[in-house]
Amino acid sequence: MNFKELAENLGLEEDEFQEIVELFLETSDADLHKLRSAIDREDTQQAIEAAHSIKGASGNLGFMAISEKAKNVEIKAREKDLSGANEAVENIKKEVDRIAQALKT
Repeated sequence: MNFKELAENLGLEEDEFQEIVELFLETSDADLHKLRSAIDREDTQQAIEAAHSIKGASGNLGFMAISEKAKNVEIKAREKDLSGANEAVENIKKEVDRIAQALKT
């Protein structure tokens, strides 16, 4: 993962970008927990809100794979359909973990 390139795309220094990524990791953890909880309770409104938050934050940082997965969950939740949402959450979590690991190295 090229943090320098992602930072440059946003007009930031790499260390500034990495600080923002750390905040993203914290908030995405909370949002993923909220999304999982919403799915378990079949609460489509909360699922929409959590997926929307993940979609926006990840997209703003250039993490488009996460943004796209969250967008798909949001769209389906708006249609009152949470099928496949657990799998999407697991895929998003894997991407978030990959970013966290890249940040450590």
